[in-house]
Amino acid sequence: MDMARADSFRTGTKGYPPTALPHGELRFLTVDDLRQPAFLAAWGRLVRNAAEPNPFFEPWFLIPSLDQWGAAERVLVKAWFHEGRLAGLLPVVRSADYYSHIITHAKGWLHANAFCGVPLVSAGHEQAFWRDLLAHFDRRPRRALFWHLPLIPADGPVNAALEQVLAARRRAHYTVAEENRAFLTGSSTAVTYLEAAMSAKKRKELRRQHNRLTEAGTLTFERLEGTVGLADWTAEFLALEAAGWKGKARSALASAPETRALFEQTLAGAPEAGRLERLALRLDGRAIAMLVNFITPPGAYSFKTAFDEDYARFSPGMLLQLENLALLERPDVQWADSCAVEGHPMIERLWRDGRRMVSRNIAIGGWPRRAAFRLLMAYETRPRKSQETTA
Repeated sequence: MDMARADSFRTGTKGYPPTALPHGELRFLTVDDLRQPAFLAAWGRLVRNAAEPNPFFEPWFLIPSLDQWGAAERVLVKAWFHEGRLAGLLPVVRSADYYSHIITHAKGWLHANAFCGVPLVSAGHEQAFWRDLLAHFDRRPRRALFWHLPLIPADGPVNAALEQVLAARRRAHYTVAEENRAFLTGSSTAVTYLEAAMSAKKRKELRRQHNRLTEAGTLTFERLEGTVGLADWTAEFLALEAAGWKGKARSALASAPETRALFEQTLAGAPEAGRLERLALRLDGRAIAMLVNFITPPGAYSFKTAFDEDYARFSPGMLLQLENLALLERPDVQWADSCAVEGHPMIERLWRDGRRMVSRNIAIGGWPRRAAFRLLMAYETRPRKSQETTA
């Protein structure tokens, strides 16, 4: 394929692949076969040129996700073309399940183990992407009352472009939920960062715990990339997580065949894209804490971590996070997202910054639908009365 036309596709009735799109035309198409070599190549170029990285919408993560849940949830992958080239991608779904209420809407699709919903959009085309996406759902709202965007980084360029598009068109919208999760950023060394983040007393306690572990056996740390020993490492992680409270609660990755398969396939595919970093703290060769990072320059995502609860008094998870501060010293990483729930008792003691993630509702369709949306907006943004009771 001619590289000058590498992202120009032909699409049939099912969406892909069709004839070349007219020059200058902006279109959303549904992609049925994500594994086609030509589309995968274009997808890879989009990832490299994206305004914001999102590993959860990259091929090595999204395709295994769709293999597990895509058919059951009727997920469609929408590809956006700018002048015949793939310039945006977002999985979408129509659903009636809205925060435990029955309200039909269209939304960006995430599952429980995907932690960022920002679309992949070619840098410089963010506003055009949003204009065309909203126009697409204006024309084809079907039964959807509104468009829902979950877990968008509030301070990123893609959300900034959305704000500008919404303001220019005076389209009704509101933030329905937000969270602040632990975020690592800065230009200091790991040592300097730790000194600023933790008191001398706490650092001394961590050194004591480290020394106590060395008395119990040979303590080693490993940082791995690539595929060497990957299958055994993956199985070891799954077993370690399942042995703890998540296993007892049936929420461990190994507790369900779908999440086990997602983890195994994702870790198997990430190294080829140069995205995987594996950390482990080992005592006499046996892992007592493990961590999976997705390296997505200029950022990184700490995807999953697990530790041996028999050694909880030594804080092995925190000791491993001290080693993880080396992310600050990587020239290709400017920030790291913890993917942890807000208020996490361990990581927020170390990572000092917060990343604000917002979930937004946006009006679509004609005036009757938008009038109904404004009623929902008024209800959900109404002032809340105090829940306090008097004696």
